[in-house]
Amino acid sequence: MTKTTARIAFKAPLLRPAEPKGATWSFLVLPTAASAKLPARSMTSVEGTFAGQPFQATLEPDGQGSHWLKVEKGLRESAGVDVGDTVALEIAPMAVEPEPTVPADLRKALNENPAAKALWSELTAVARRDWIHWITSGKKAETRERRIATTCDKLACGQRRACCFDRSGIYSKAFSAPVAAAE
Repeated sequence: MTKTTARIAFKAPLLRPAEPKGATWSFLVLPTAASAKLPARSMTSVEGTFAGQPFQATLEPDGQGSHWLKVEKGLRESAGVDVGDTVALEIAPMAVEPEPTVPADLRKALNENPAAKALWSELTAVARRDWIHWITSGKKAETRERRIATTCDKLACGQRRACCFDRSGIYSKAFSAPVAAAE
């Protein structure tokens, strides 16, 4: 598998998600050959062009060894493409991983735990993103609350990474591309 930091050009069909109903966003799944050129099977931030329009985004793993891209309505409209169109993209991994948005409940918990907050501030953007994803991937509010408490405890004890977290989704099925709506 050849990894690159050069531009990766490909085409993919733009799809509408089956859930949630009435979603304004769309998505596409990268061809396996394009995804294989990325530096990781996990979340990867890229910049490039979508039908000629510049964009930056974080690709999500699809759990099958590839990635998918969530396309917001504004990008789709500015590119002049519709769901069902095949779209040309050129992407490259970002040189610097963007800082993730810290959810308010996690931010509050970190502020209440100085030792956890101190280590949090030393983590890489990728490590912070992994912790956030692990927390927010819980389906129930109780799970999220428990994971926030666990995160703070582990950070306070010096643990820098979310343990046993399959960043690709291949083994844990934690990641998958949305299911496309029947058109």
